[in-house]
Amino acid sequence: MTTSYLPSADADVLAQIPDCEQIDLLLPDMNGLLRGKRITRDALDKVYRDGVCLPMSLIATDITGNTVEETGLGYDIGDEDRICRPVPGSLRPIPWQHRPMAQLLLQMEDGRGGLFEANPREVLKRIVARYTERGLTPVVAVELEFYLLDAELTHDGRPQTSVNPATGERNRSTQVYYMQDLNDYQAFTDAVADACAAQGIPADTAVAEYAPGQFEINLKHRADAVAACDDALLLRRAIKATAEEQGMIASFMAKPFVDQAGSGTHIHVSVLDAAGNNLLACDPATPSATLRHAVAGLQRASADCMLLFAPHANSYRRFVLNAFVPLNDAWGFNNRTVAMRVPHSDPANTRIEHRIAGADANPYLVTAAVLAGILQGLDDQGDPGAPVTGNAYEQTEHRELFWHDTIRDFQASEFVARHFGESFRHIYGQQKLKELRSFSREVTTLEYDWYLRTV
Repeated sequence: MTTSYLPSADADVLAQIPDCEQIDLLLPDMNGLLRGKRITRDALDKVYRDGVCLPMSLIATDITGNTVEETGLGYDIGDEDRICRPVPGSLRPIPWQHRPMAQLLLQMEDGRGGLFEANPREVLKRIVARYTERGLTPVVAVELEFYLLDAELTHDGRPQTSVNPATGERNRSTQVYYMQDLNDYQAFTDAVADACAAQGIPADTAVAEYAPGQFEINLKHRADAVAACDDALLLRRAIKATAEEQGMIASFMAKPFVDQAGSGTHIHVSVLDAAGNNLLACDPATPSATLRHAVAGLQRASADCMLLFAPHANSYRRFVLNAFVPLNDAWGFNNRTVAMRVPHSDPANTRIEHRIAGADANPYLVTAAVLAGILQGLDDQGDPGAPVTGNAYEQTEHRELFWHDTIRDFQASEFVARHFGESFRHIYGQQKLKELRSFSREVTTLEYDWYLRTV
């Protein structure tokens, strides 16, 4: 009798895909991109038994897919492989493929018997473990905004809003929360819902957002922050694959259009004690001390962790006035102009919605930064100031954000070193510095427009 090394939960999933021929092995990198290998079904048991080898440098490749030598993970160590092993319970069918397939998340080892500490998923796990040590449980939900774009770019390579499937006309107007848009794109939202159902992704809400062809899909809250971020990455994959299948591009780029709203990643967090009580519970008229301390911690973390919230050159295009993007570290109740919003709810379900990050950010790292900030706030018991009522854009000082500044702040941050580890701070900082330098060397179309004939 042949021994199977698959955990029972994964074996049950595989049994439900009897004709499965191939499995995608997925390793999320620091940019939140899924890298890995595709194997045949008969190789799967060996992967569970022995793991699979992948270059250690994959974790910190830049956004173009190139090794960042400055991280020390490339030539310096001979571009070594590391064993990557399955995340138990993560095997899922891939419903959008034309042939029966499955996918499986991987975690990378460090070569010393442990897991690679700079892996974003491991960074988040360590921060969650600190909550567990205190008898606390963070409850997390992730909201993702994105654009549905035409698969055909303009003649100069620019994106175009998608053609409405119902009208045959290109989307040009903004109808926020417009139900007709959901009706018109129902084939897409139904296919995403079917994919989520097949993969156990707890998505429960879809809305038309603040720009033509922009949508948001929300995930249910989870008392497992790591699983909540697994859900977010796998939902992003399902959305992009479904859009491609229907002749569109789904983009999580932070700001694809200069004159339209950007796309964000919003993290909702509450904190439960050992008895299941929400430590943030309160009434807006009398904010609890714990809620205030948590917000103060998020304010303290916002500058040090801005590179995690805005990781790319394009991320900084999103921070503009009057676009429901926070330009401050203000907080308030039921107020979308602040960075840390406490949504309307009954007191027992009080939570903080962190609104700074772009849709292009890595959910593991955004959530890790949010949870680390809250934890620091509970320790420091700081004062966040008064909650803002009304338009925070008119009542607070606007921060101008630049990529090179946030890289510098991140690399010098003791907060990041303490909560994320010096290895992660070095590797991620070098990755982003390499991307900045590569980006800065390019000659843009705008430079030709401004300077070619003028100077």
